[in-house]
Amino acid sequence: QVQLVESGGGLVQAGDSLRLSCAASGRTFSMYAMGWFRQAPGKEREFVAGISWVGYNTHYANSVKGRFTISRDNAKNTTYLQMNSLKPEDTAVYFCAQDHPEYGVRLSDNLYWGQGTQVTVSS
Repeated sequence: QVQLVESGGGLVQAGDSLRLSCAASGRTFSMYAMGWFRQAPGKEREFVAGISWVGYNTHYANSVKGRFTISRDNAKNTTYLQMNSLKPEDTAVYFCAQDHPEYGVRLSDNLYWGQGTQVTVSS
């Protein structure tokens, strides 16, 4: 079965950087679009960034565009989220997601989820 394991979260100060990692197993990683979502306390889960199965197409929420970068290493079955210039409003649990259908350019609504990693940004 699909397993997604996030790592790299932590407590940082505003302006700092973090890199999240998501190690995937259970399916041929290179065939599936990947993404990151986040959920802040009292709020709904929201899309942060997505990357197509081949890695050429990336998409970002407006709130993180220019600060966050999603990437993937198909040889390591891992996707990353580089987060720069972090702000207190970036505080949330960050979830990795893998698309259910193959060869997606954008993430569908049918996703597998990781367990999440906490990112806390202090002011």
